[in-house]
Amino acid sequence: MSTTELTGTTPADTNRVGAIETRGIEPVPPTERTGGPGQLFWVWFAANISILGLPLGATLVALRGMNIWQALLVAAIGSFGSFALVGLISLAGKWGGAPSMTLSRAIFGPRGNHGPTVISWLSRVGWETVNTTTAAYALLALLDIAFGLTANPVLTVISLLVFVALTLVVSGLGHATLVWIQQWATYVFGALNIIVAAFLIARVDWDAVLDAPAAPLSVVIAGIGVIAAGTGIGWANAGADMARYQHRNVRGGRIVAAASAGAGIPLFLLIGLGGLLSAGDGSLASASDPVSAIQVMLPSWMAVPYLLAAFGGLLLSNNLSVYSAGLTMITLGVRTRRVVAVGLDIVLTLAGGIYFMLIAGNFYGPFITFISLLAVPITAWVAVFLGDMLFRREYDSRGLMDTARTSVYWYHGGFRWSAVLSWLAGTVVGLLFLTASTSADDVWFSGPLADSWLGTNGLGWVAAFVVAGILYLLFGARSARRGGTAGRVGQRLPEVEASHRSTGAER
Repeated sequence: MSTTELTGTTPADTNRVGAIETRGIEPVPPTERTGGPGQLFWVWFAANISILGLPLGATLVALRGMNIWQALLVAAIGSFGSFALVGLISLAGKWGGAPSMTLSRAIFGPRGNHGPTVISWLSRVGWETVNTTTAAYALLALLDIAFGLTANPVLTVISLLVFVALTLVVSGLGHATLVWIQQWATYVFGALNIIVAAFLIARVDWDAVLDAPAAPLSVVIAGIGVIAAGTGIGWANAGADMARYQHRNVRGGRIVAAASAGAGIPLFLLIGLGGLLSAGDGSLASASDPVSAIQVMLPSWMAVPYLLAAFGGLLLSNNLSVYSAGLTMITLGVRTRRVVAVGLDIVLTLAGGIYFMLIAGNFYGPFITFISLLAVPITAWVAVFLGDMLFRREYDSRGLMDTARTSVYWYHGGFRWSAVLSWLAGTVVGLLFLTASTSADDVWFSGPLADSWLGTNGLGWVAAFVVAGILYLLFGARSARRGGTAGRVGQRLPEVEASHRSTGAER
């Protein structure tokens, strides 16, 4: 089988700003891995300057009763720590040169990987729909203020189209353009966020902030879990998607630090600001529309820069999510070019936005409840993936792309049961502690252990991580050691083989 037949592209693939990235999920040859950790820093920084960080901080103070010092501690550990996990998964992208869910084939088998990949894709599309609808509301408010245009169905569809079109341009062009846009757009929208934050700080009730009593230690521990689940855990399955272009000689610690600091800095500031705003005023924590809730806190003349900052931050987050979702769709077996997969993802997101804004009566509650359910199986996948990384330092390029019996990762009928069963067990245990509801009267699902301390504090995902990780280490370690050597005996892409002979690339 030739390289072209294996990958569906030619060896002449390029990754330039302004050009359409023609590579799909096939591993990037070492000659094209020229990225450094600075790229990852700006990508993750841009993806996390969204205003959605403010309600997270508001929740810590207004609903969980923390004082601001506890909220800041929770924000630091939860955001920097959870994105350190994203950074660790990014190392696998450097080792294998492929997206996260494609590398996952080596762990679960090509058939066993379908379950985690479907969950990952649903989660990505779900959060993209949240971003798209929230941004459309921001744009409608901006049009009303700037031009006096009252929201109606036609204007709503136009607002959705503007947002998804901008996302399609960046995500469709691909990695190099996305990295470039994320860095320079961060300067613009980051500056707007700083201006808005300065005016929001003027509304802080400092007496309430300084007089607030401390919450129990158990509440702080639970809060760390809430922030981690709402930030880094949701991005973990996209870690290797951007890192696959990292140079093989980049030190692993720098990659982890780039992801952790890149996302942690804006999240810490936004979550901290949300906590300050909610001292003595819980309206932001309970708001169904955070865009409107924050807008009323600002002077009227600040509405335009605020709405621009809100729209831009959501766009930067969506760029990365849609890019990752396109790669995940191809990993599922959709035989199409990457840019077409991105287009299909955008169409689904647009349809979801139209439905929730024009047809459904209530959007945020039910939909966020649904995608929050997906956090449990995603966390179980993270545990298995990280456990496998303890024993594996390289991936067989042909094996990752070969989903037939000839693959070195075929295992038993396309399944690696030690990984699949560990993932399923972790998912089931996590759901035992979970309550999925939109309100006290609208409970979709409540696990038998939902009233335990883990359950009431929303830490079912932690149970999923621990169970899946321990089971995999117990039953999958031995086969993982064997799997880690598979790339040495299997066939590699010619470019990869040549590079290993000539450079002895760092593991």
